[in-house]
Amino acid sequence: MTQIFFYHGAADRIAAAAGLIARACAQKKPLLVFAPDPAIAGALDRALWISNPLGFVPHVRADSPLAAETPVIIADSLEQLPQDERLLNLSGEVPPGFSRFNSLIEVVSEEPEVRQPARERFKFYKDRGYEIQTLDLAGKA
Repeated sequence: MTQIFFYHGAADRIAAAAGLIARACAQKKPLLVFAPDPAIAGALDRALWISNPLGFVPHVRADSPLAAETPVIIADSLEQLPQDERLLNLSGEVPPGFSRFNSLIEVVSEEPEVRQPARERFKFYKDRGYEIQTLDLAGKA
């Protein structure tokens, strides 16, 4: 069954996501980021370029010819993707087919437009019997 992690209390959702992605990359863990909103995908792409001046988080969009060999992929769709280990959800919805992933990561900020849909997703997962681990990012993003 998919492990679900809710990181909540992020001061800046994109910065917090970039930090989590950098940690996964440093641990050699591949990660797929579901970001169907082009503005969010673009902001994350920029954050990954500038978040760590002494390191680089290798990442590409899902349609890149390098996607199969890159550890971090930013996707606007979850069809025909090269890995199904970890999914970081930056959409406002339950990701389609999320149960095929070993783990699902949700990053939640305090903004009402992010927080309320996240609560609904939390309830959705819980009602279906998924065990959810919550981690507080307040003051860490």
